Amino acid sequence: QVQLVESGGGLVQAGGSLRLSCAAFGRLVRENAMGWFRQAPGQERQYVGSITLRRGYTDYDASVKGRFAISRDNAKNTMYLDMNNLRPEDTAVYFCAVREYDWGSWGRGTQVTVLP
Repeated sequence: QVQLVESGGGLVQAGGSLRLSCAAFGRLVRENAMGWFRQAPGQERQYVGSITLRRGYTDYDASVKGRFAISRDNAKNTMYLDMNNLRPEDTAVYFCAVREYDWGSWGRGTQVTVLP
């Protein structure tokens, strides 16, 4: 089973930027996409966006479209989330996951805090 490790979270002022990384340990054989999710305190986990593994097609939730960008370095087996123009409502723990038929192999998450 693939293990995912997120990194890059931190504290940033509103309007700032952060880059998150999701490193995959193990071969991605049957999975077809990697994705980012986030969970704020007291809220359900929310889909942020995803990238397909073969063609690199990306998809984003409307709340982050135009501000966040997902990319993937196949040689490093790593997915990235570039977050720009951050807002206080982006504050959450950010998780990555892989998808075969459904999302799974969740990482432990990395905290992103955006100050007003």
